[in-house]
Amino acid sequence: MAGETIRTVCAGRTDAGVHALRQVVHFDTEARRPLSAWVRGTNAHLPAALAVRSATVVADSFHARYGAVRRRYRYLLYRSPVRHPLLAQRAGWSFREIDVARMRAAAAALAGEHDFSAFRSAQCQAASPVRRLEELTLRERGPFVVFTFVANAFLHHMIRNIVGSLLAVGEGRRDPQWLAQLLAGRDRTLAAATFAPDGLYLDGAQYDEHYGVPSWSGGDDALLEALR
Repeated sequence: MAGETIRTVCAGRTDAGVHALRQVVHFDTEARRPLSAWVRGTNAHLPAALAVRSATVVADSFHARYGAVRRRYRYLLYRSPVRHPLLAQRAGWSFREIDVARMRAAAAALAGEHDFSAFRSAQCQAASPVRRLEELTLRERGPFVVFTFVANAFLHHMIRNIVGSLLAVGEGRRDPQWLAQLLAGRDRTLAAATFAPDGLYLDGAQYDEHYGVPSWSGGDDALLEALR
């Protein structure tokens, strides 16, 4: 790859401090190499925190960003009176008691296609605040709560703003109906503060099956296993 300039396009962008379990990247090249050589060659030039896991040839019509029909993110929250030093910058943390059932009840109001202005950063550059949230689930795994978000696309800080507001409900500072009120009000100033980026993970994107591009990884346990 020496001497080659390759322009890459990613499936999605993340904020500083946010992680990716699986990112999809495409590039155009006239070079001909075994797919294994693209993996090993690229990894030889990447920092230790990044690694190419696989490569595949796709049709010219494929586009990593605009071709994604949905994206999945996970947020990992650690619950404990004392912070865990080995989870620093790898998981969000709450030292308070959290009622996950209350958060699930509040989250139900967000499913479907809505104007998510109440959870949109002031710096968001999206043309429209309307997004289709196909999945928002919360699962408990020991001291962790794993939030799973699936949508056609996300607004800037949307997930972290939702997590912060859900925690206000889980900690008893707000009622479960508050999320529905925020959504209807479309006023970002009334929602909770943007929660920490540490626990947010891009978990891949899905494309039309005919491209043959692997989508997201396994379930909640795959995330926890990656942190061991």
